[in-house]
Amino acid sequence: MQRAFRLLVIALSLALVTVVFSFTAVNAQNSRPYQGKPLCLPDSYLYDPIDCLPLGPSAKLTELARMGLSVPLRPLPAVKPDPALTVSPVSIARINLEKTEKAPLYASFDDATQGTNPSRYIDPGEMRYVSYINVAYYNDNPYVQLGSGEWMRASPVGYSDFQGLAFTRTPRNAFGWITDTAEVRTAPTYAAPLVNKTLYREDVVQIYTMQNADKTDWYMIGPGEWVERRYIRQVRINTTPPEGVTNGRWIEVNLYDQTVSVYENHQLVFATMVATGVKPFYTQPGLFQIYSKKPTETMSGAFEADRSDYYYLQDVPWTMYFDQARALHGAYWRAWFGYEGTHGCVNFSLGDAQWLFNWANEGDWVYVWDPSGETPTDPGYYGAGGA
Repeated sequence: MQRAFRLLVIALSLALVTVVFSFTAVNAQNSRPYQGKPLCLPDSYLYDPIDCLPLGPSAKLTELARMGLSVPLRPLPAVKPDPALTVSPVSIARINLEKTEKAPLYASFDDATQGTNPSRYIDPGEMRYVSYINVAYYNDNPYVQLGSGEWMRASPVGYSDFQGLAFTRTPRNAFGWITDTAEVRTAPTYAAPLVNKTLYREDVVQIYTMQNADKTDWYMIGPGEWVERRYIRQVRINTTPPEGVTNGRWIEVNLYDQTVSVYENHQLVFATMVATGVKPFYTQPGLFQIYSKKPTETMSGAFEADRSDYYYLQDVPWTMYFDQARALHGAYWRAWFGYEGTHGCVNFSLGDAQWLFNWANEGDWVYVWDPSGETPTDPGYYGAGGA
């Protein structure tokens, strides 16, 4: 990208020489000296420089500057939060049985390995996780001991270490994350040549402008660099509090872009990708307040009449309820963020959930909206919600 800027500056400088030569030639023909303003040195001029003409290269540099582009590119005023925040407060295991099978629990390790004398069962379901305090193996198969002392067949799992960005001040332009391997083009059209550059999932990009072409939105992420909107989850910066926010602190959930922005004293302080409710279990738009904070919370339930979508999630970390059963919380079962996929809750990576849990207070505002207008807004549509 820096090489592209150097080439741009060289091209603009050559243009300046051409313009100066033209002025000289015209003055020579008129046989009298030019009495107007001189050309400005190549730079961006967001305000009238008064004593020179911001033409030629300066006009182009000013156009780029109005988009937020500078020479060299200005980095985001942000840092990754402490990696220690990504450490889960509990160890997690997945129940690997068929989703139609009940999961038995046993009073002892021996009973669990032999499959005798089950003490109770966890209902059938596709998504079932437990937290454990010990793990042991029998015939190379893992068995975990729960905090209750019971044993069961389950496999320890890892979780996403994705983290958003903490800001030292509000950036001048929008930005976002790449959600999948993306190609970069020289112009906002599929017909434009590819740039010798590939972006990967969770890469951060700055967004300087947007154009619609070929029936899709394109984001300009650098000079002569364009990416389709479907590969980017944009943070739309707005430091004006939503109507009703009274304490200068709010969490903005953007359902279209699948991002969360956190504001304090009219400044962006944190932003990240999330997962929100998938049709028909949308996250309800509106203004809410956090009414309960819990370091861990066991969540279970089903929405289909046949309970085929039953879930059991033990010790969900960093949970903050804001709209009935809908909550902001960590999601150790989710590998990717930036896509809908919940029963109405807002899912974060564990590191992001802990950052937000540490920052937020009960009573802080949660503003949920959909820039596309596609999410139902009628309160009568919504039930209690879930994970």
